[in-house]
Amino acid sequence: MRALNVRCPQVFELKVIFVPIGSAGDVHPFVAVALALRQRGHDVSVITSPYFSELFDDLKIPFVPFGTVEQYEAITHHPGLWHPLHGFRVVSEAMGMGTPELFSLVNREIDKGGDIVVSGALAFGARIAQEKNNFPLVTMHLQPTAFWSIKDSPIFHPWLSSINRFPDSVKQLILTLADRVSDRALTRTINPFRKTLGLRPVRHIVSQWWHSPIRTIGLFPSWFAPPQSDWPPNATLTGFPLYDEQNIFRSSAKFGPLLNDIDAENDPPIVFAPGSGNRQAHRFFKAAVDACKKLDRRALLLTRYREQLPLPLPKGVHHIDYIPFSKVLPLAAALVHHGGVGTAAQALAAGCPQLVMPMTFDQPDNAHRLAKLGVARILKPSQFRGKAVASTLSELLASAAVSRQCQTVSRRFEGVNPIETTCELIEAAK
Repeated sequence: MRALNVRCPQVFELKVIFVPIGSAGDVHPFVAVALALRQRGHDVSVITSPYFSELFDDLKIPFVPFGTVEQYEAITHHPGLWHPLHGFRVVSEAMGMGTPELFSLVNREIDKGGDIVVSGALAFGARIAQEKNNFPLVTMHLQPTAFWSIKDSPIFHPWLSSINRFPDSVKQLILTLADRVSDRALTRTINPFRKTLGLRPVRHIVSQWWHSPIRTIGLFPSWFAPPQSDWPPNATLTGFPLYDEQNIFRSSAKFGPLLNDIDAENDPPIVFAPGSGNRQAHRFFKAAVDACKKLDRRALLLTRYREQLPLPLPKGVHHIDYIPFSKVLPLAAALVHHGGVGTAAQALAAGCPQLVMPMTFDQPDNAHRLAKLGVARILKPSQFRGKAVASTLSELLASAAVSRQCQTVSRRFEGVNPIETTCELIEAAK
């Protein structure tokens, strides 16, 4: 691992192309870094789903659409997306099929004068373009599961929550099997395309290859996931970017009446948020409402997909499409969520206790790290029912130890500027 603090000599104006892939939680951190680089005098543009075109129009960031809105919504509607075993296949098939298009878009932007590409882990077309045309590529990972390690193995599934108690030989076997499964899902589309470009077949895609050979950045702090000796040698951790749309263009006046109505001292609400791209949270919200009835607590349900809510909502339980976590979590009693790393980071910064219902992807690993920090409790999806949610929240909110630890962790955010450090690392990659 390289040192965290990078100080660069004078950097001339660069044209940086960002390629985030995924839901709002995956796209927003890239937006934060892009805006910071623009403030430092660089040109920036973004290649991602046109589902986010309104965001980039508002920010006046040049935007190149990848895929279609219909393709994005087809993934979010897929019944297997949040399944602990099938979710990766759903996403990998979509990304594999889109690789030739993304490859062409990235090359076109480089040909128009691009200097550096900054991509997410799933931007396979960008990684292949870098191999073919040898331009500077920075990979930005948002979560620790992107870094595979025999020392501190990622938890891919709730069944593997004890993986780091296993002997190294057993962990190596599990990681090898996971590597083969992921390669089987991805190589069937990626390698035939590579062959058309005269590139050799690739293996170990998500355990090794998706890291840029030039520079890899982890947007999380070392106290959340300590660097391991078997991580890529060019990897650097900067910290949680703590981006939400309030930081950029949303008017606080829109949320003022609701925030003013929150009695953070006498009756703070419990916030329930199953993820920005989750269209399959009916059971989550039913359990939320049932739990709040049992506890006689106020609640705020966050989702853009209102059809998931168990209407009519009882007194004291309110719904809103969106509200910045940075505004509401400091006023909340607790946050109940899916385990997304951006959501978890906002709660950590706010000193807010967390109840996590991890499903798939990086969520089980994030939940485990939160519990290890002493700021969260975990319920599996099969356990997430009103009675269990109420019981766990009651214990969580009554715990003085959890409250103290939340405040201790919150202080770790003071005096750090992860986005500035990330910008410096990107500038130095040219």
